[in-house]
Amino acid sequence: MLRNLVIVLGDQLAADASGFDGFDPAQDAVWMAEVGEESMHVWSTKPRTAVFLAAMRHFAADQRGAGHTVHYMELDDRENRGTFADQLAADLARLQPAGLVMTEPGEWRVREALQQTADAAGIPLDIRVDRHFFCTVAEFTEHAAGRATLRMEYFYREMRERHGVLMTDRGQPVGGRWNYDADNRKAFPKQGPGLVPPRATFPPDDITRDVLALVERELAEHPGSLDTFAWPVTRAQALEALELFIDERLPGFGDAQDAMWPGEPWLWHAHLSSSMNLKLLHPREVVVAAEAAYRAERAPLAAVEGFIRQILGWREYVRGVYWTQMPGYLQRNAFEAFEPLPDWYWTGDTPMACLKDAIDTTLENGYAHHIQRLMVTGLYAMLLGVDPREVHAWYLAVYVDAVEWAELPNTLGMSQYADGGLMGSKPYAASGKYIDRMSPYCKTCPFDPAKRTGDDACPFTTLYWDYLIRHEQPLAENRRMALQVKNLGRLDDDEITAIRDRADAIRRGDVAAPKGTR
Repeated sequence: MLRNLVIVLGDQLAADASGFDGFDPAQDAVWMAEVGEESMHVWSTKPRTAVFLAAMRHFAADQRGAGHTVHYMELDDRENRGTFADQLAADLARLQPAGLVMTEPGEWRVREALQQTADAAGIPLDIRVDRHFFCTVAEFTEHAAGRATLRMEYFYREMRERHGVLMTDRGQPVGGRWNYDADNRKAFPKQGPGLVPPRATFPPDDITRDVLALVERELAEHPGSLDTFAWPVTRAQALEALELFIDERLPGFGDAQDAMWPGEPWLWHAHLSSSMNLKLLHPREVVVAAEAAYRAERAPLAAVEGFIRQILGWREYVRGVYWTQMPGYLQRNAFEAFEPLPDWYWTGDTPMACLKDAIDTTLENGYAHHIQRLMVTGLYAMLLGVDPREVHAWYLAVYVDAVEWAELPNTLGMSQYADGGLMGSKPYAASGKYIDRMSPYCKTCPFDPAKRTGDDACPFTTLYWDYLIRHEQPLAENRRMALQVKNLGRLDDDEITAIRDRADAIRRGDVAAPKGTR
């Protein structure tokens, strides 16, 4: 008799997960499956799929090494049914477990499919709280009760106090301030970022090489490259990546966290989100390591606070938003944006220098840092008026750290403002001048960020003004956008018409780079 079949998904690779509580190797077994659905329901890039499959196979090997029975279905197995639901149904009929156990999934779609499969088979499914997070869904639900808007800053302060992170013995924030944004987020000097310590890289072992060959063979038509694949896919590798970041790049993280530089995708960032989202790292150990660096005077407070806020604050917050707002959240489209995502988001074939660099590095590495995501690819899609569900599908498909609980609120709420202000107090709307301030892209781009109209006008700038024109009424009611909307008063009717005509041409794809460069 098989007592419990413990379901382990690709983003649940922690040996101490709640799904393993009470696990008895003599009576229980582990169930894992690589299914095509997870690379097909969004057109997953090769690096993203490879990270998940390589980490899953290493975890399954560790489980077998611990003496656990593992029922594992590989992607190219002839018996593979292609979806979690169909594969689980077939294996339940074959294995006949008395019960199913799992840690709560990170995606609504997957949870519903597995629950329905268990119900159809008449086998109870025990879904347990995910201990990987600082805040449970129930605790966030209590925090959100009665709030018309959900502001991260208030939640973040609660989390700092509750968990005693960067706090004094008197219950005050270390340094006397909760937020050190004013001390961070600088542009690089004219000569560039200087010598940046290299990120942690991990040459593929035999297991990972098998996965890379599998992905190239089975998903040959999918975008992205595996030529430079070196992501951590085991817990030991993830811990090494954490140590390297804390020692070498955390001290420079704050100043450079929003800066961009052509051909420099990694910079001072941590590159730990995929390891945390796979559950190879626990966010507590990441936060503890960062705070310890500050206490030991190995990293400045502004850098440490800015980094910890992304984990203890933002990461926990977006998960809470996801689970308190789904499934309806996916359908939100406050500004009725319905344009298609440009095809070149999948190729990088655009003359706009900032977008080309961000998309090229995304497709090559499965990675771009948060400002490239928010203020380059995300900003352009919002100004263009792309359907937020298409933007969401792209982000979920292209990044190695993309799991829906983390990606959807970041995309639909923060980046696209499609939730109408539930998460953010204003849209992240900016012209090409922001990119010019935070990077040197505009110096080699054929478009001028200072121009709204004309053949060489930056499409970001044209679309920014068009965005204000199209949504003037709702934006004027937002006190944080009032000044930007007020600037529309400087435009006469002819210029408004010229802006709108050029914006329409951009949406049709009729705008090409002017001859020569500035």
